[in-house]
Amino acid sequence: MARKPKRGYFVRGQFVAEGSELDLELKTELRGQETSKSELKRESAELQKLGEALLGLRPALLEGLALPDKLAEALAEAARISDFEGRRRQMQFIGKLMRGLDEPTLQSVRDALEEQRKGSAGEAVALHLAEKWRDDLIGKEEALQQWLSAYPQTDTQQLRALIRQARKDGAPGQDALSKGLAPRQGRAYREIFQLVKQQLSAPANASDSQEHTHGH
Repeated sequence: MARKPKRGYFVRGQFVAEGSELDLELKTELRGQETSKSELKRESAELQKLGEALLGLRPALLEGLALPDKLAEALAEAARISDFEGRRRQMQFIGKLMRGLDEPTLQSVRDALEEQRKGSAGEAVALHLAEKWRDDLIGKEEALQQWLSAYPQTDTQQLRALIRQARKDGAPGQDALSKGLAPRQGRAYREIFQLVKQQLSAPANASDSQEHTHGH
């Protein structure tokens, strides 16, 4: 009875039986190559994304990075290109240049982007807080006393007058807002927001506010 031929394949003229030690070695090696290829691809995509993010970086932060001239010029050029295909090719070129940066420079790029992101998030929180105080001051009687306890240096007369005026102007109802029918807000409404925002951002207020918070 004829023996069943072994299943396998030839590599450089040598027969490799499936399941043999050599077969396993070759497959492991191949997997390693595929992994490093996919890692390179992933790394390349990440660097291109990093390059794209640089386009939105504030000029002051960008200047502090000391990027190679070629990359700085490529970024400036990308910002000018409006054509989709042209911009896509330019971004690929930027990705290629990014791959030439050393790790400390790449890290400084990541740090700058993180600094901008945190700054933007902090500004959003501050604006949200100022909006809430403004709405409370106009809508709730007790809010004025709470505000003056936390920020005693506020010009009380000015704030009272602004609140009275804003209430007189009348805040739009929720129904009007949802239909997009809200009238333009009066000057008092905007001035309360500005006053609150300035007080909240004044450095001296942080300690005052904390003291009053603990005192209550």
